[in-house]
Amino acid sequence: MNRTGKRIVLTTFGSFGDVHPYMALALELNARGHTAVIATSEIYREKIEGAGIEFHSVRPDIQGPEDPATEELLRKIMNPQSGAEFLFKEMIAPHLRDAYDDLMQAVVGADLLVTHVITFSATIVAQQTGMPWVSSVLAPVSLWSAHDPLVPPNAPWIAPLLRAAGVRVNRAFLSVVRKWTNSWMEPVYKLRGELGLPRGAHPLFDGQHSPALVLALFSEVLGAKQPDWPPQTVVTGFAFYDKKDETPISPELLKFLDAGKPPIVFTLGSSAVFVAGDFFHESIAAARELGERAVLLIGDARNMPREPLPEGIVAFDYAPYGEVLPRASVIVHQGGVSTTAQALRAGRPQLVMPYNHDQPDNAARIARLGVGRTLTRNSYKRARVVRELKELLENPAYAQRAAEVGAKIRSENGARTACEAIEERMKSKDEG
Repeated sequence: MNRTGKRIVLTTFGSFGDVHPYMALALELNARGHTAVIATSEIYREKIEGAGIEFHSVRPDIQGPEDPATEELLRKIMNPQSGAEFLFKEMIAPHLRDAYDDLMQAVVGADLLVTHVITFSATIVAQQTGMPWVSSVLAPVSLWSAHDPLVPPNAPWIAPLLRAAGVRVNRAFLSVVRKWTNSWMEPVYKLRGELGLPRGAHPLFDGQHSPALVLALFSEVLGAKQPDWPPQTVVTGFAFYDKKDETPISPELLKFLDAGKPPIVFTLGSSAVFVAGDFFHESIAAARELGERAVLLIGDARNMPREPLPEGIVAFDYAPYGEVLPRASVIVHQGGVSTTAQALRAGRPQLVMPYNHDQPDNAARIARLGVGRTLTRNSYKRARVVRELKELLENPAYAQRAAEVGAKIRSENGARTACEAIEERMKSKDEG
């Protein structure tokens, strides 16, 4: 580390999509002479340390896919009606004090803390210690704008009405959401009180934001800065983690890609894939009816179809998105922000079937961008999928717009921009 190098703790919680961007930041910070530490669930230790990044375990622990309870847990989390409440009340809230204690150990000797939108104990650690901190969000929906209204996962039908209603109505709607979710936050308020801190702002709204710097770790193509975002927000571009030698692409997949025209790629990311339902079955049927080659990224052997795969369709547990998606004709996915980012960068048309959380909002943004189409989980049936894919394959406007957006995404460097903003924040703190 050089003489000006700092020790920076980045804390996050969730799936690979919640971990990879911070790994990208950590590697960039290390390359700049700092020491980055990622503080998150123990299950990611091997992955993070294997990338040469210092790791600190923070509860709650997440069980792997081999645990029999994981599927049911993810099913509850992905429920659009109750998943967000379940995630907070059943997974996060019972471990708030544990997470606080773990993170207090992680920040010993640190110069800066970077927080994730649902690491609620992290903002408490920053305020309790008085250490400099930077907050971050991964998707536009987390910034709650009345000027750019969200798609509510539990009521996506209301989204067009919100967009047509105007700012005043959307402010009123967000006020209702704030009041509705405020009771969820009582464990946070209780912990703050026990530590002698004031109750503070709503942790999902104003309370999540650092007063010094908010990093929006996505491209302005997906979400441009809005008048009611915190003024200290910097839209950085996506922070991609693409370590190609971590899990190299299968030679068999490379051979398949080289053997014919670009295939449709079907994937459900790293979480929804464990509650795939009939997604892959319907995908096979649709690709077969269209006469298109296809790659199924099934994520888990339990998703392997029982019947033999038709000619021209292959299935693999995993493949690096950065190498496979640019070679697709169309990318079909669940709309998680990291998968969405990879698909945008690939510059290929998309069909998005969202589950919950940020996914419906991301899907709507993809449709508004003109790079793809979206349909609900309930409507993901062969005949409908065939119609949607046919439009994406035969209407050149989608491919043209996707290529334009892909070029813009590839011109950005979210990790570098974010780390420059972090360094500027630390510099101003030192000078102050």
